[in-house]
Amino acid sequence: MKKYQITPEFAGLRLDKILTKQEKELSRATIQRLIQNEKIMVNGQKVKASYKTQTGDEIIIQKEEPKETKLQPENIPLMIVYEDNDILVVNKQKGLVVHPGNGNPNGTLANAVMAHCKKSLSGIGGEIRPGIVHRIDKDTSGLLIIAKNDKAHINMSEQIKNHEVKKTYLALVRGKTKENKATIDMPIARSRKERTKMAVSKQGKRAITHITAIEKFDDFTLLEVVIETGRTHQIRVHLAQIGYPIVGDCVYSNGKNPFDVKGQMLHSSQLEFCHPITGEKMQLKADLPTYFEAILQKLRGKG
Repeated sequence: MKKYQITPEFAGLRLDKILTKQEKELSRATIQRLIQNEKIMVNGQKVKASYKTQTGDEIIIQKEEPKETKLQPENIPLMIVYEDNDILVVNKQKGLVVHPGNGNPNGTLANAVMAHCKKSLSGIGGEIRPGIVHRIDKDTSGLLIIAKNDKAHINMSEQIKNHEVKKTYLALVRGKTKENKATIDMPIARSRKERTKMAVSKQGKRAITHITAIEKFDDFTLLEVVIETGRTHQIRVHLAQIGYPIVGDCVYSNGKNPFDVKGQMLHSSQLEFCHPITGEKMQLKADLPTYFEAILQKLRGKG
């Protein structure tokens, strides 16, 4: 339990804003939830997160104890690119789901992280669970950051929210692009026709994707893709929308699949961010999967 008394310098500010500054290990969303659940009280009374404080107000915080998760550790091999006491960065293999869900109750990256990190995990959200701070699709391979404590989790989430994490992908698309460089700025929302799909829509949230042609073949292009925003299926939707669907993407491409690959040929190849604790600039890379490289060799006439 913690107690604060509001001094004149903080009087008139929102309660959640004050506590976000004071409680560095709690995110604003967590603080708002604690207020809603009456774990944070002002003068012994329940208030809203938007409550404007007054000089002399007494704030009492009862932090939630992390609950044991039902998620079970599983001995699934991880390709570790970087690890220290605060973060873990892995090169996720294609076909591995990040979080358990309908149809995937286990055998996920989260299960693997539970086994590898054991008790060294972020407790954000009131549960001891792997602090996976961003996601990539099941059939997208490449780099993912996992936070091993709450402080790292909050910092990395803020960096991602503020577009301070540079995410670079490699994608093999159908068609020979006319431009060598382009920026796709099209809003994305859930499809009204098929709820499992996303689509470009005026009612959607802004999504920005930058593409650069790395290598051009007769009927295909290898693209470097940098995303400013992180909308669901953003790269896949944008590239299909402009006429260059990703090879193997059975959701957003109805075209032929000459290489008989399952799932989109999309790889998270590089991440640039500041270490959440030390502030050190990090630049991490992950090589292309073997199957991806083999297809490129075929297109180059070497396979």
